[in-house]
Amino acid sequence: MVKLRLKRFGKKREVSYRLVAAQSTSRRDGRPLEELGFYNPRTDETRLNVPAIVKRLKEGAQPTETVRNLLEKAKVFDQVNA
Repeated sequence: MVKLRLKRFGKKREVSYRLVAAQSTSRRDGRPLEELGFYNPRTDETRLNVPAIVKRLKEGAQPTETVRNLLEKAKVFDQVNA
């Protein structure tokens, strides 16, 4: 199953995340199928590739809870249902 989840990167105590599509059995920082966005919790900066995310969700990808919250803030689910 494909999951939309966060991949950690950055220095210690200066963490950032990339939103990726990955197999559910792969490691957190393993090779993703596709990179779909960026999230920095320190500055609350979010950059999303919305068309690619919508495509993955329509194909059946399941977001994790944190990713689901980010997508709800960006109103991505409105585009999936439309």
